[in-house]
Amino acid sequence: MSNIEEKFPRSLWIRLVIYLAVGHALAGFLYLLFALGGKG
Repeated sequence: MSNIEEKFPRSLWIRLVIYLAVGHALAGFLYLLFALGGKG
């Protein structure tokens, strides 16, 4: 694991986690939007 951490800086990991969280939140919002829109 230390080998991987040496190749990627800490800021890159933080940015990756933020992108994943935002991407999943956006995907969940779009899914909810289409799911509620399909019922109406």
